[in-house]
Amino acid sequence: MRLLTAAEAARALGISLDTLRRWDKAGKIRVERDSANRRVVASSEVARLKGTAGSEELSARNRFRGVVRSVELDGLLARVEIDVTEPSRVVAIITRESAEELELRAGMSAAGVVKATSVMVER
Repeated sequence: MRLLTAAEAARALGISLDTLRRWDKAGKIRVERDSANRRVVASSEVARLKGTAGSEELSARNRFRGVVRSVELDGLLARVEIDVTEPSRVVAIITRESAEELELRAGMSAAGVVKATSVMVER
């Protein structure tokens, strides 16, 4: 089992180090402590949080992994805002049903997939 520093794990997940610390306090991520009491994360835990379901099935090349900032439901639509690893943000307008099926919530890992002029969301 390979252990990552907190900074390495945060970078791999596309989140900030502060978010990783908050996830640790909230129990959303399994974190261990090294001999100097620093946070370390198993690579298998990073893989679990990143998820891979469906990512191999799409032909889209423009995929931006990140963390859901907000989900706003309005009638049949949902506005999903994703903070991506790069210093930018992807915003998608998807159906409310899709947002509910994906069980999207602020703080969870997700990806904005760009194909032509549409942005799809996957977990």
